[in-house]
Amino acid sequence: MSASRAALRIMRAIRVSEFGAPEVMKFKTDVPIPEPTGKEILIKISSAGVNPADTYVRTGSYPVKPSLPYTPGKDAAGIVEKVGPKAKILKAGDRVYTYACGSGSYAEYGLAPEDKVRILPDNLTFQEGASIGVPYYTAFRALFQRGKARANETVLIHGASGAVGIACLQFGSAYGLKMLGTAGTTKGLELIKEHGAEACFNHSEQDYTSQIMEATGGSGPDLIVEMLGNVNLQKDLEMVAKYGRIVVVGNRGSIEINPRLTMVKEAAVVGVMLGTANEFETKELMAATQAGLVKGFLKPIVGQEFTLDQAVEAHHEVIEHKQGTYGKIVLNI
Repeated sequence: MSASRAALRIMRAIRVSEFGAPEVMKFKTDVPIPEPTGKEILIKISSAGVNPADTYVRTGSYPVKPSLPYTPGKDAAGIVEKVGPKAKILKAGDRVYTYACGSGSYAEYGLAPEDKVRILPDNLTFQEGASIGVPYYTAFRALFQRGKARANETVLIHGASGAVGIACLQFGSAYGLKMLGTAGTTKGLELIKEHGAEACFNHSEQDYTSQIMEATGGSGPDLIVEMLGNVNLQKDLEMVAKYGRIVVVGNRGSIEINPRLTMVKEAAVVGVMLGTANEFETKELMAATQAGLVKGFLKPIVGQEFTLDQAVEAHHEVIEHKQGTYGKIVLNI
């Protein structure tokens, strides 16, 4: 940020004034810098994470719609610029990350409640910091809070090369789970093997579900974490083990399934929405993630980097995956 704009208390930010395609996002240079109140933290953002949910909000199809105009984004990493009068833990100059940038993270500055901000370990970059929040918290919730994963179980990450998938593999490997993963490119398959998948399958191949069944001795995975339910849920029901669980993390439409498969196997299909976690669950998933980052068994993968004024391109890529799904997409501010 230039000295003149800082003096005027204005910043660069993406603004959305109508719901629609990625092109409704507009790059602005005269957005007021927000002021922290209460227990809020003002972060000078270095990097912002781009999540699929950001695109759903932008289209107006998300369950909770922001008031227009708004700045997109929740994941951010940067340096604390200023703290509200009731903030007690963080201070100006701290390196931090958050998944709850209420004012929007596609901006030079953003506000977040102090209890949703954590110290960024020194060994992580700001780009990696912006890749932590939503993906890793969703992964922990999917595996353990909703999926009830237990050590020694076999878990399939159906679409493992994206940010949430990699987080699932890293968590699962550390917690004693036998992790299987799918990806659609050679590069993606190499990535998931590197980050904990004991067996890897190309979901672009016609018979990959048969390969998964063979790898599990015919019994199927105990738990399936599903990234695209509208495409794969019937396959999941056919593969999942008796008494198994399917956790739906991502979905973009409708699908016809045979519910009898849930009866025969007494299998459960449950959904995940990070925002529905209660206070205890939120503290648990944040603590587990922070511990993993500090101890080194969690390490975010940054797949692609864009500049703030390339937010439109970033939104196209996070949905279209022109280069294949690979880690997290971030905006460098």
